[in-house]
Amino acid sequence: MTASMAKGADSQSVTVKSPPSVNLSLPRTSLGHSYCFVCKKPGPKLVIPSVRTRFLAYTKSDIFIPTGARCCPGHIHNNSLTPHALNQLKSVKNQTNLNRSGILELLNEAKNIILEKEKKRLDFDNDDSLTDEDYQNLTGLSRANFDDLMTYVERIKSTNARSPRTCIALLLTKLRTAMSNKLLGTLFNMTKSQVRRAVATGRKALMNKFVPQHLGFQHVSREEMKTKHTRPLARELLADDVTSDPVILVLDGTYIYIQKSANFSFQRHTFSMHKHRPLVKPMMVVTTTGYVVSVLGPYLADTRNNDSSILKHMLATNAEEMKNWVQEDDIFVVDRGFRDSADILQELGMPSFLQKGSKQHETEDSNNSRLVTKIRWVVESANGRLKSWKYLDRVLPNTQLPHIGDYVRIICALCNRYRPPLSRGEEESDVVMAAKMKYLSKQSNTLQQRISDEGLDKRSHKWVKMNECGLVPEFPTYTEDEIRELTLGVYQVKMAKCYSQEHVSEDGVYDILIDNVNDDLLSAKIQSRHTSAKQYQCWIGYFDGAVQSWYRKCKSGSRVVGCCAHIASVIWYMSYARHLPDFTKGVRDWGVGILDASNVPDPIDESESEEENAHSDMEE
Repeated sequence: MTASMAKGADSQSVTVKSPPSVNLSLPRTSLGHSYCFVCKKPGPKLVIPSVRTRFLAYTKSDIFIPTGARCCPGHIHNNSLTPHALNQLKSVKNQTNLNRSGILELLNEAKNIILEKEKKRLDFDNDDSLTDEDYQNLTGLSRANFDDLMTYVERIKSTNARSPRTCIALLLTKLRTAMSNKLLGTLFNMTKSQVRRAVATGRKALMNKFVPQHLGFQHVSREEMKTKHTRPLARELLADDVTSDPVILVLDGTYIYIQKSANFSFQRHTFSMHKHRPLVKPMMVVTTTGYVVSVLGPYLADTRNNDSSILKHMLATNAEEMKNWVQEDDIFVVDRGFRDSADILQELGMPSFLQKGSKQHETEDSNNSRLVTKIRWVVESANGRLKSWKYLDRVLPNTQLPHIGDYVRIICALCNRYRPPLSRGEEESDVVMAAKMKYLSKQSNTLQQRISDEGLDKRSHKWVKMNECGLVPEFPTYTEDEIRELTLGVYQVKMAKCYSQEHVSEDGVYDILIDNVNDDLLSAKIQSRHTSAKQYQCWIGYFDGAVQSWYRKCKSGSRVVGCCAHIASVIWYMSYARHLPDFTKGVRDWGVGILDASNVPDPIDESESEEENAHSDMEE
């Protein structure tokens, strides 16, 4: 009896009851209902944070918020305490009592968060999911800029697959990285069709409100354009003799490459004879600081759609009511792509063109052209900034042709809103530089005349290599900043290093030619970077410890408003680089690991080797 009872007792399960609450060594905040546990301020409008808010706060601060604690509504954003609130969070006790329901709530919330993270790989709705650097790498915008952009987004409904923030993030990530919809679907845990619809929704949302407020002739006033988006240098160079205060705009077409088309008529109209590939051309209108005023187009790429024809079309159709915005005496700065409309170019004050049969511009034309190129480079830089969004730097599928204009406008509007100006200038320094350039533009090239009179460019004139004669000319020394002041630009100095690399031999000697008779003059032959069979001879005159003049036999080599990159390379080497103890030749030669099919070893004549062997045998 006793044994059976014992056996029955052993077979019964023993239930151990847990206490109603468990005391854990967890630092916690205050539990008051009448004041905020963050800032300690009393208030009737305090709120009770959700289980998720309490759980996330503990994971970030190691401080537990008890059930029922209250805080100000401003301390909570997107179900999480703000960074400022987390910094203010302080513990009042090192022990926390948790009951069974509280523990279950925390465990269930932890499970839900884990499941949500498994569903979303890139989560733009969670402030803790991505860092500011992640935002910058994926979208091209900082987190703060992305949040600001979302204030312009309307009419996007949240679905089970994506939120409004996800739609905009998908669009910007696609534009920034050029990833395919399949790859984006993998990163955002969405299907390819869901990604396609989300990108289209984001594009329409930005074009609805954001783009019209930051792009187009009507989004900015003329007065604001003059005061905020016009560089003083441009005003001094181009509008100093104009009685009114004109707006200065720089125009240029950029290229968006597309696929070949089975529609042969469309293929012909989009094939560029200049680039030898199919493309479309948006026309960029920017200010002298790089601010994009408007983007017109895109246009076709055949000969009937050159830059000049596009400008005529813009004026004839009054695109974006630009005729009402542009006024008399306003200045358009363009490049020589408008050469097919010479009359219009002369009216607009465009650079002079090389006359037929001429190999070189006149000095005055070259000088005036330099005044224009000093201003218009900013549109090239704006085009480069546009192509930093890799989607527009790729060959786009023809299915995207209806949306290319929207993509270009969205990116330009983003740059206007969130990027700094491409070209800045202080009033005082710009005025000084403009005065210097305008003075030089009126001067003639005295060295050109001297070379012609003395026959220094003739083959009969004997020039000696500097390293062969053992003479080292007393060439003036400059810093790189002083060279930039001499060249009136930074591009020439950058290119000087590349030209010098090719002309410096293995022993570090640059082939400089000097004249035993004229000790104030040196010469050099510079290889063209485009054509192997072409070299340019240049001359540099110097005395009294300064470079005084230069001349080169190229299209713009006679100008005195700054110098070209070929001359700058000689000045850079002679006045700066050769004095450096650790002078290097510049950029790395990436062709070391690439084979050259023209480099073939000399063939060996087998008949001669056989005769030599036979002769040696006879001697033995």
